Amino acid sequence: MYRWSLTLFLLLVTPFVAAQKPGLGLTHLPGRPQAPDFVLHDLDGNSYRLSDHRGSVLIINFWATWCPPCRAEMPSMQRAWEQLQKEGIVMLGIDVGESEDTVLEFTANYTVEFPLLLDQEAQVTGQWPVVGLPTTFVVDTEGRISYRAIGGREWDDPELLDLVRALQR
Repeated sequence: MYRWSLTLFLLLVTPFVAAQKPGLGLTHLPGRPQAPDFVLHDLDGNSYRLSDHRGSVLIINFWATWCPPCRAEMPSMQRAWEQLQKEGIVMLGIDVGESEDTVLEFTANYTVEFPLLLDQEAQVTGQWPVVGLPTTFVVDTEGRISYRAIGGREWDDPELLDLVRALQR
């Protein structure tokens, strides 16, 4: 029941997020809350635990294949990943509520080399302050949510990447 309530909420809110002009920056989260830990699997069955990445800056993107701004920002996320991975910054895409086959079909049309994790029951999504799709969080080296981006971004924008890189220092 919870999964369907969250999915319905995201379906209702996402068109309003999509209607906004793509954002440029990131918004600070007041109090920098601790990022909720999770264990999710990628398309190859590999397990990812958020807490295993403590000490690294993480970009965590909640998205879905049916979401137009999610699809639009995916190429810039890939370009950002190509720059950031060699700097030790981790990027994870968390697909909300879809099957492995749906996400695999998506990757046939979009080159994505960073891990795409499956939250098929939307349980992890419900623990994070997600407001529509896409919603992206930047987590600092101590596991706190430093920034949130609601709606699409050009993730390879140098100013945006500088904000992310600053969390490593």
